[in-house]
Amino acid sequence: MSTVSGLDWRHRLAERGVDRRLWLLLPATVFVLVLFIYPFVYGLSLSFQPMNGGGAFANYQKFFSDAYQRDTILTTLKIALPAALLNVLAAVPIAFRMRGRFRGKRLMTTVLVIPITLGTVLTAQGLLNFLGPTGWFNRVLMGIGLTDDPIRLTNNYWGVFFSLIVTGFPFAFLLVLSYLSGIDPTLERAAATLGASRSQRFRRITLPLLAPGLATTFLLTFVLAFSVFPSAVLVGNPAGSTRVISLAAYQAAYEQYDYAYASAIAMIMGAVELVVVAVVLIWRSRLYTGSTGGKG
Repeated sequence: MSTVSGLDWRHRLAERGVDRRLWLLLPATVFVLVLFIYPFVYGLSLSFQPMNGGGAFANYQKFFSDAYQRDTILTTLKIALPAALLNVLAAVPIAFRMRGRFRGKRLMTTVLVIPITLGTVLTAQGLLNFLGPTGWFNRVLMGIGLTDDPIRLTNNYWGVFFSLIVTGFPFAFLLVLSYLSGIDPTLERAAATLGASRSQRFRRITLPLLAPGLATTFLLTFVLAFSVFPSAVLVGNPAGSTRVISLAAYQAAYEQYDYAYASAIAMIMGAVELVVVAVVLIWRSRLYTGSTGGKG
């Protein structure tokens, strides 16, 4: 009896155009709702409930009327945008060379992506040991007489910047490599038979096909860099040149215990990211969007 009713239920779903395999999406849907949608909606509503009153937008007015808080947006952009751009630019030539077959390719790929496994804290410790005032880099420079005093490359802007390069490059490299692998190599070979040089093939064929993927890679690395927090504290100057917006949200929540204000800062942080994403996506839509002959 239960088997017959089960078949009837399936037939009814089929008649309504509902594929029962769509139920497989239910766990993922619940996951997104619980871990993403609900926290976002809760945080957004909380941001309109200022702890000290003053209206729904009081927290936002408080943030933008305080230059010390407002400047964290520009500070974060000054760190995240150049770091994301450099990661993408550095990944292109390396991935272009790595897409071919050669001995030791797997080993080289492993070495390039190892920083993913290190974590932010270990990366920061390594930078302090290598680039710090008493680190290897400064000792070598002073040992060969190039400088009398240590060059300050940590506990400032450059410490955070280098940390983002180390941790962000593997993601950019893997993404660019996947896009390059999806470009049909016969297109370049056909251009070569017509007399196009290597630089012409890259500029006229590979780069236009790769550009949409580079835009996507830039966005992902930018979002990772924009949310920088541990590096800004460990190898930066959290009270000055590297006081990023995520640090402002942390201080509001766990030092001032003003969770509504912290939520407002988090919403502002997300809005700034969305603006950058929208600008890059608009630019990306103007690029070549045809088939690359593969997964790119």
